[in-house]
Amino acid sequence: MTNQSRSSPTGADEILKALANPVRLKILHGLSTPAESFPGQEHPYEWGVCANKIETTCSLSQSTVSGHLAVLHQAGLITVKKVGQWAFYQRNEAAIAAFLAELKDQL
Repeated sequence: MTNQSRSSPTGADEILKALANPVRLKILHGLSTPAESFPGQEHPYEWGVCANKIETTCSLSQSTVSGHLAVLHQAGLITVKKVGQWAFYQRNEAAIAAFLAELKDQL
C-alpha cells in the first residue's frame, strides 16, 4: 500500500486546527442555524450573519472574534460577503461536506 497524501483544497490539517478551538467550533455550529443562534439581525440572513452579531453572541472583543473568523475563512469553512461597511459570514457547506467525505475516506 502506498502512502499517498490526499489533501482538500485548503488541507485537512488546516481545517482540523480551525475546528480544534471551542470558540471557532461554536461560531461554525451557530452559523448552521443563524436566525436561532444570532437573533435580531436587521439584515436578511440570506446575506449571512453580521460580524457584530457574532461578537455580541460570543461576548468577546471585536479583534478576538475577527481573528477566529479569519481562521475559519482561511480554512475554507466559511465565506464572507461585504456589504458597505458590514461583513456577513456563512458556512461553506460544500467545503464542509468535502472535508467530511475526505475524513471518512481516511479513517
